[in-house]
Amino acid sequence: MTIKQRLEERSASACELCTGKADLLVHTVSPHTDESMDHSVMICQTCEDQLLNPDSADANHWRCLNDSMWNTEAPVQVLAYRMLHALRHEGWPAELLDMMYLDEETLKWAKRGMDEEAVVHRDSNGAVLSAGDTVVLIQDLNVKGASFTAKRGTAVRRISLDADNAEHIEGKVDGQHIVILTKYVRKRNEKE
Repeated sequence: MTIKQRLEERSASACELCTGKADLLVHTVSPHTDESMDHSVMICQTCEDQLLNPDSADANHWRCLNDSMWNTEAPVQVLAYRMLHALRHEGWPAELLDMMYLDEETLKWAKRGMDEEAVVHRDSNGAVLSAGDTVVLIQDLNVKGASFTAKRGTAVRRISLDADNAEHIEGKVDGQHIVILTKYVRKRNEKE
């Protein structure tokens, strides 16, 4: 059974946001990219167009969120939260947001996909860092809780990012897992 068939079965062949029956398609909820039951919804073309261009959204179309925000499927909840947040200046969406409940993990997912909530990690030169990048220390750092100094020029490979703090990254130096402030690193060039 394909993902589309499984989503049609879950949604009773209707848009999981507005219950429309025409022009249905599979929509994967960002930042996820895999089409799976846990990360995708069945929505109509109208809803998708407005989700992708929230500035031109018809607020009255989204009154359907009064019902769909209570859906038990996390990807539907995430899209409902994001759209209510985008339309909160209309008044009624702000009231629905106040009533809406998302578990902690689903709320993090909803916020992570919203541009204004995204945490961007930048090195000392302003270059955007991504998980898995290699960075180089630009000065000697005394490592708290350890008895060594991380030397300038040390490469830290396969860094991970702190989702809540744009100034913190994590990596291993001399076999020790440490937290490093982004102002003390620069992204390594592919030529290095």
